[in-house]
Amino acid sequence: MALKVIGAGLGRTGTLSLKLALEHLGFGPCYHMTEIMGHARQRMPQWLEVVAGRPDWDAVFEGFHATVDYPTCTYWRELAAHYPEARIILSDRDAESWYASVRETIFAPRNIAGFLNSPVREFMLGAVVGPFVDRLDDRDFMIDWFNRWRDEVIAGLPPERLLVHRAADGWEPLCRFLGVPVPDEPYPRVNSKADMQGSAEGGEPGGERTLPTSPEAMEERFQAYLASMNRMAWG
Repeated sequence: MALKVIGAGLGRTGTLSLKLALEHLGFGPCYHMTEIMGHARQRMPQWLEVVAGRPDWDAVFEGFHATVDYPTCTYWRELAAHYPEARIILSDRDAESWYASVRETIFAPRNIAGFLNSPVREFMLGAVVGPFVDRLDDRDFMIDWFNRWRDEVIAGLPPERLLVHRAADGWEPLCRFLGVPVPDEPYPRVNSKADMQGSAEGGEPGGERTLPTSPEAMEERFQAYLASMNRMAWG
């Protein structure tokens, strides 16, 4: 099964909302970081092979029609070449608000420390934070990183193959780009900072929380979070 849609946008640019939107439009299942953490024992070894320079993209994405978010956005060039018929979506937002968001959620100090002192260290450094892990406190550097990423994606793809999309744009440009009807349901709005940090049972996976110590517990947490976001989006 070849990917039909590849997300080139960085995490915290509405990628989980986009995942749910793509699945609702018939481009699912859609791969996302939650799919890795929610099935870590199966999927983490595949990504360690990617980090080692031995990707088997067809095995990684077996059963999926689309992919968004980290870590696949890191490899947008390779994936665009491997799946030449796939359309590319660059999920986007204001660079300053993006930095404020990541520093309070996925790249918050406690989160980074937790990742780098856990079994997912090699994966995180190799596929996600490696290029900037030592510069996360440097606001200007990180904002420039975001803007350069955006510019490189736009410059690196033919315009007819790329959609730059913000969550506020909603369904219309996305559906037009993909050639599908606009749904009646509102465009999903999920995975806010409050969503990520607000669980009464001790926090959801994106907030400043310690990662579960066992693979089973981590998978259970992320699967539960994804299910809760689906309920939030669609009832």
